[in-house]
Amino acid sequence: MKIDEVLETAFAMPLTNPAYPRGPYRFYDREFIVIAYRTDIDALRAVVPEPLEVDEPIVKYEFIRMPDSTGFGDYTESGQVIPVRFNGQKGAYVHAMYLDDDAPIAGGRELWGFPKKLASPKIEHDGDVILCTLKYGPALCVEASVGYKHRILETAPVAEALQQPNFLLKIIPHVDGSPRVLELVRYHMTDVVVKGAWASPAALALHPHVACDVARLPVREIISATHFTADLTLALGEVVFDYLDQK
Repeated sequence: MKIDEVLETAFAMPLTNPAYPRGPYRFYDREFIVIAYRTDIDALRAVVPEPLEVDEPIVKYEFIRMPDSTGFGDYTESGQVIPVRFNGQKGAYVHAMYLDDDAPIAGGRELWGFPKKLASPKIEHDGDVILCTLKYGPALCVEASVGYKHRILETAPVAEALQQPNFLLKIIPHVDGSPRVLELVRYHMTDVVVKGAWASPAALALHPHVACDVARLPVREIISATHFTADLTLALGEVVFDYLDQK
């Protein structure tokens, strides 16, 4: 393959058989279970990178079922998102994500800098509750239970929250092991259509695990639990801060 062919062809690895296709990445019938909880402010500040700022000791624990997505397929995801501010703008910092499909792991890490790792999250409907679990190998790391659609919510505020900016810390190493890319990335969800939203009571337990350290942000109090479904597009991102420039 000639150099100009490499330049025209390359967008992801491997060169001749990429792990994921080019976007756009549209998701249909995404099912979200989002449990907001209070944690320790010092624990939050220890994991959220500057120049992001944390105002309150709040974490949102998410389970997301994605049965139909262009390019990335059918999979389930779970992780922690932290409300933050960047230059006065409210948004959310994606701290941890665990999922069960290779293409969105590779694409998420390479394109945006999502902190994705391979694990086994599950959402199961069991009578009058929704059961959510996250296993890393055979070890149970998260278990949550949510009442099934106790109270109908207005969809407009949910759609507005989904369209807030999200922030990621993108890290790509150089061949010598030093960081080649070290950037704060901002991205948005676009073309959001919320199909239904509900509030319910919830319980959430996080178990310590060396490779799945969700318990680093302990649960002190459950604030709310929201269950909703939506179609949306995961837009590409932009770099808003380059840490290597600080050298």
